[in-house]
Amino acid sequence: MRPVAHGPFSSQEKATKSRRVILADDHSLVTEALRQLIAPYFDVVATVIDGHALLSAAESLKPDLVIVDIGMPLLNGLEACRQLKARLPSVKFVFLTMNDDPELALEAKKIGASGYVSKKSAASELLQAIEAALQGQYYITPKIARGMQEFIHSRKGHSRTLTARQREVVQVLAEGKSMKEAGGVLRISPRTIAFHKYRIMSKLGLSTTADLVQYAIRNHIVIENSGPKRQ
Repeated sequence: MRPVAHGPFSSQEKATKSRRVILADDHSLVTEALRQLIAPYFDVVATVIDGHALLSAAESLKPDLVIVDIGMPLLNGLEACRQLKARLPSVKFVFLTMNDDPELALEAKKIGASGYVSKKSAASELLQAIEAALQGQYYITPKIARGMQEFIHSRKGHSRTLTARQREVVQVLAEGKSMKEAGGVLRISPRTIAFHKYRIMSKLGLSTTADLVQYAIRNHIVIENSGPKRQ
């Protein structure tokens, strides 16, 4: 993100730092830059690098706001926030991502996000989104907003058929993990993973693991992320 000369928050807000924030991104350079940007205004209580770690940290620390990337390992940002919003409805989410796909932006809004900001934006735009979120408003990068409106007008109706657990299984398998590794991540047996895979493949009419990977990419369960790798 491009740097900002000053933030939009008042000196009183800067002094109290009463709002608790978690940063969720698997790129350490990004989380460090975000910490430096918002630390004068907020209490950054945790930084995490995957969706499961976000769920655990948020349930323990009860943040006011989560700044989250979409393309995280083990459990992507969308699925993590979908689950966390059900557990902690008052938590605000602002997505900060390299992915400008309007369908992802729409999905983020559907699950209750308060903001969707491109990592290509100036840092001041993220601060604007955070301020809007904490005031109960919604902010989206204008270019993505235009694309989202075009997508809404052009898309054909469809429904997502997988349960939350099935989406988790699809993600870890599509990331290349074995049955045993997937079971370890999700804390269920490899046999249960195999059962879920069978049910998913049958439900979706898929024949091979490659088909499952392509389904995961098309439906944004696994996110193709063009950002830098974790340091």
